[in-house]
Amino acid sequence: MTPADSGENFSPDSPLVADVLPSPNHGERRNFLRADSIILHYTGMASAEAAIALLRAPSAEVSSHYVVVESGRIVQLVPEARRAWHAGLSCWRGERDMNSASIGVEICNPGHDGGSPPFPDRQIEAVIALCRDIAERCAVRPERVLAHSDIAPARKRDPGEVFPWAELGRAGVGLWVEPDPPEEVGLILRDQEGPPVRGLQTLLALYGYDIEPYGVYDARTQTVVAAFQRHFRPAQVDGVADRSTVEALRRLLATLSWTPNS
Repeated sequence: MTPADSGENFSPDSPLVADVLPSPNHGERRNFLRADSIILHYTGMASAEAAIALLRAPSAEVSSHYVVVESGRIVQLVPEARRAWHAGLSCWRGERDMNSASIGVEICNPGHDGGSPPFPDRQIEAVIALCRDIAERCAVRPERVLAHSDIAPARKRDPGEVFPWAELGRAGVGLWVEPDPPEEVGLILRDQEGPPVRGLQTLLALYGYDIEPYGVYDARTQTVVAAFQRHFRPAQVDGVADRSTVEALRRLLATLSWTPNS
């Protein structure tokens, strides 16, 4: 058993890491030689110390590869070659083992339950630098830099609508298109059925969200639309498919280099 397997000390994967604080909560990647995605989270806890302690506690059975504290200090808990336990029940583009497919980055912030405070500039600068470093070494495409809420929309809201995805996009991290302002009237309404709903669901599924084109704008569809808004149209997160939301989705799909079957 190697030090990385046992939770003992290991060499950091990124030169940006300030501290290595090994977590025992990891395993072997399944069907992935290396990660192809980066998943961003908020810790949802009052302090960085409490969050790091939880991510290292064997009884918690949760971890991430990295933690970025408010000061911008980057801590590595799990080697990138290992499968950290950060994604939980999740799915993206049909892959249901996102722990094996991804590198998890926890960003210290109390989140929605803590009032959704803004993320400090130094912290975001560190997140950008870390994501750039990971993406370059692991060949992670921009559209594979995702929110926890993207891959688990029914369970998670992090890193939340106050997270500055636009700033990351301008810095070359993640995919971003500038959305139009929200509209008061929905283009497709709750409980609506038929081809327009099926079309919207198809577009969401093509981008990567876990939804089937069954043609009913039900609670599940509303939840997925809200997750999309939380990442790509954060000015108004209500699950209503207005023109701004649908156009942002279309523009994102138009920027992609892969085909639906790739």
